[in-house]
Amino acid sequence: MINKLISAEDAVKRVKDGDTVMVGGFLAGGHPEELVRALVETQSAGQLSLISNDTGTPELSIYKLVKSGRVKRIYASYIGSNPETGRLLMTKEAEVNLYPQGTLAEKIRAGGAGLGGVLTPVGVGTIVEEGKRKLDIEGRDYLLELPLHADVALIRAHKADEAGNLVIDGSSRNFNFVMAMAADYVVAEVDDYVKLGEIDPNHVNVPGILIDAIVKVGNTHE
Repeated sequence: MINKLISAEDAVKRVKDGDTVMVGGFLAGGHPEELVRALVETQSAGQLSLISNDTGTPELSIYKLVKSGRVKRIYASYIGSNPETGRLLMTKEAEVNLYPQGTLAEKIRAGGAGLGGVLTPVGVGTIVEEGKRKLDIEGRDYLLELPLHADVALIRAHKADEAGNLVIDGSSRNFNFVMAMAADYVVAEVDDYVKLGEIDPNHVNVPGILIDAIVKVGNTHE
């Protein structure tokens, strides 16, 4: 069995110039703080595209990543807690793409499932439909939302075993589950790391086959 346990610093070495990076979480809930902090501190990759529900608050590392000037394209749902992202949107120093939250999740899910896109009525007749294809399906208008896929996904879980099977508690599942399916290389930051077989299969939220690396930031069960 491949040893997936590595350091945060080694994990983010996979991020290269021009990569698209997904970051899980909803503000601080389910946010892979240590992984993103390592990415900020390495300063080894620029011209990044960032896909995240939000761009955090000044207390979170994702805010510092945006402020570093290394992110040139953002796909998000909520940016109200990050004034730097708002500034980038207004000055056009970076391309900021905003989507309804459910639409963003579905775009990511479509990327993971290999779909060509999803049809949604959300945003029809509003600024959301600008530049998008609109289809009439049985008398109702839908927008075609194209899939999102990433080179690297940084996600958060509460527990992982040696195979990479993950347990994510409560609302922390948010974007972490769909992002695990939608990137070429997936790193999970976890509190607890246990032996194979110690996690009840019925409690697994993300199967280990989707996880390439694990970074432990909490306790280890020997």
